[in-house]
Amino acid sequence: MRVHHLNCGSMAPPFRKLVNGTGGLFASGEMVCHCLLIETGDGLVLVDTGVGAHDIAAPAESLTSEFLKITRPSLRHEETAVAQVRALGHRPEDVRHIVLTHLDLDHAGGLRDFPWAKVHVHADELAVATAQATHRDRRRFRAAQWSHGPDWASYHPGGDRWFGFEAVRGLTGLPEDILFVPLAGHTRGHSGVAVRDGSRWLLHAGDSYFFRGEVDPRRPHCTPGLALFQQLVTTDRAKRTANRDRLQELAANHGDEIEIFSAHDPEELRRYR
Repeated sequence: MRVHHLNCGSMAPPFRKLVNGTGGLFASGEMVCHCLLIETGDGLVLVDTGVGAHDIAAPAESLTSEFLKITRPSLRHEETAVAQVRALGHRPEDVRHIVLTHLDLDHAGGLRDFPWAKVHVHADELAVATAQATHRDRRRFRAAQWSHGPDWASYHPGGDRWFGFEAVRGLTGLPEDILFVPLAGHTRGHSGVAVRDGSRWLLHAGDSYFFRGEVDPRRPHCTPGLALFQQLVTTDRAKRTANRDRLQELAANHGDEIEIFSAHDPEELRRYR
């Protein structure tokens, strides 16, 4: 398999950071939508979809006013997954599977750009997102993004183990080297996606954390703005914190075998570009 690391949505939230030492200059925060495009022997697989072409064409339909104000997305068509698939020399129709860490609007926005694809997601995540039971759910999970009626494939954890984590192997139609790693907390059915890339594993940890320092095994830390933002958007703080701590341990004990990255940290994305 060949893995491409994509940014499917640049954002500039108003979380200011010091960029030139004490008393120096400040700049707005920077966030990305780190997605994966995986070339397999049987077509392409997307891990998350970021902001999609339909979101850009009609943001009021699927992107909320809160999201636009807080994250200030660039909304550039060339950053959409469908545009980047074409730029890499593939057809959109070659994307046969989409694996989602969760269904927040900045992760599921590109679903409508690949309406033929099978969409793999944790069963609890699908149940909560599609029920649209609360105002908060209706704001973070935007039904317009799956109004085309995706071919869903939902999963409960199956009892397999992966470096001490519960895992779901054997995703329908996908190679054994792609699997779910449930990491609940940010949302009820939030999951990481592990991909074997040659001799190593990549773990796309989704929104398990926002800042790379959170999983630093030597000196865990986070910027104040992102720490506050994470608290505001977390469904179960205790579970998210426990899973973040487990990711720290994974980095400490298996850092030579596994590369861990989150969805929104630009420095983590720059490792691969």
